[in-house]
Amino acid sequence: MNIKILLTIALVWPVFLSLNDKIIGDDGKMMEGTWVLVEAELGGQKLPDESIKGTRLILTEGRYEYQNDRGEYKLYPAAEIKAMDIVGREGPNKGKIFLAIYELEGDKLKICYDLTGKTRPTKLKTEAGTRQFLATYQREKK
Repeated sequence: MNIKILLTIALVWPVFLSLNDKIIGDDGKMMEGTWVLVEAELGGQKLPDESIKGTRLILTEGRYEYQNDRGEYKLYPAAEIKAMDIVGREGPNKGKIFLAIYELEGDKLKICYDLTGKTRPTKLKTEAGTRQFLATYQREKK
């Protein structure tokens, strides 16, 4: 292999890694807080507003709380479609892994989960016959 290519890779790689860490850190910090569920759909069907009223998601330093469910999440914001892995540690989802994608725009957070844990959604939309769950959250005002 050409020595110039190796030297370029050696010089550029640490910069790329630090930029990637910054991207992850930025999204991670911006996502922390309490989020109120304002809209949800499952398998292509919008859930009634009454069924989601008062539901909150709390994100803090790679950990989440959602009703009686607790666990960890890891972000992949540098992916073509921003992705996250969710691992249940306590509650009804203990031991389960959910693959998801997300979109964060200011005080609005959308997360599309695959509740089967088998595949990662490819768009922020659910379709009939799937176990995909799309949640739209609004940052709780203090």
